[in-house]
Amino acid sequence: MKVFTTIPQHDLKAVPAAAQAIEAAGYDGLMSMENAHDPFLPLGVAATVTEKVELITGIAIAFARSPMSAANIGWDLQAASGGRFVMGLGSQIKAHNLRRFSVPWSAPAPRMKEYVQALRAIWSAWKGDGKLDFRGEHYQFTLMTPNFVPENYDAPPPAVTLAAVGPGMLKVAGEVADGVRLHPFCTRGYVDNVVMPNLEAGMARSGRRRENFEISGGGFIATGPDQAAVDKMLEWVRYRIAFYASTPAYWPVLAQHGLEDLGQKLNTMTKAGEWDKIAAEVSDETVALFAAIGTHETIASAIEKRFGDAADGIFASVATVMPADLPPELVQDIRRIKTPFAGFDTTC
Repeated sequence: MKVFTTIPQHDLKAVPAAAQAIEAAGYDGLMSMENAHDPFLPLGVAATVTEKVELITGIAIAFARSPMSAANIGWDLQAASGGRFVMGLGSQIKAHNLRRFSVPWSAPAPRMKEYVQALRAIWSAWKGDGKLDFRGEHYQFTLMTPNFVPENYDAPPPAVTLAAVGPGMLKVAGEVADGVRLHPFCTRGYVDNVVMPNLEAGMARSGRRRENFEISGGGFIATGPDQAAVDKMLEWVRYRIAFYASTPAYWPVLAQHGLEDLGQKLNTMTKAGEWDKIAAEVSDETVALFAAIGTHETIASAIEKRFGDAADGIFASVATVMPADLPPELVQDIRRIKTPFAGFDTTC
């Protein structure tokens, strides 16, 4: 099982030391996010000071940028890292696309499918004869003069993974992507009953093989060197669960456990501005549905029980404000958990 963690994004000067420490601790990958900062810049810095660790956007918001812009960035990061870049993409919700990024909105699943296909067409052209002729409903790319073809590099194009919650995007991920990045607001019941059937349906459409498709995330990790640290982390997780549960888009996860009323109540509270009270509505039993919990001494077995046979990688950190502090020997214990994933196959 792979172990991923986050990298600082608030200060690019902090990236080299952090990236090298993450690699030295034995993590498989370091992630950046598109929240308050650009997700690609810190990975560019990390690519120049590391040698083995994967560099992952977890995630970059797709529709805020043209597939051509994303293709350029992905190509350069793949070249700079010697083939270690993984482009994680997500659609974001309608309000953010329209009001935060000021970009058009349409049904996200079919548009994301075309987005990934466009990326692959661009990279295939650059790896091939340079001729580009992609014509879709949302994107058309038919001009590629030699002056705009970047220098080649000795590695395949980047893997593309998609953030997915609902059935439509899960099917798209299974059909056209190299992996899926499951939201931390996810229970094992939701994974078993919703995520896996839809991923399998998508993979069946295109003949993709499970061993080349990476499933990562799907829950929180609440751990620390002692119980006091675990308890502190649990309160952070409790608030995050309440935060996401207040949003109707995530209510299908709650519905798997008969917790729809909790979502409705939290939604009402947030609309009333009662953000400081929402965590108290989330019981210990509900937290346990969303997280693997335990001290460093016991967390590996808790992760295997919670994520085993469903995830190929876990997020030791899901926010840069809460970096992971797993000891190197614990990282290796988690990495020894067997998973179906054997590796990406992105050759053109």
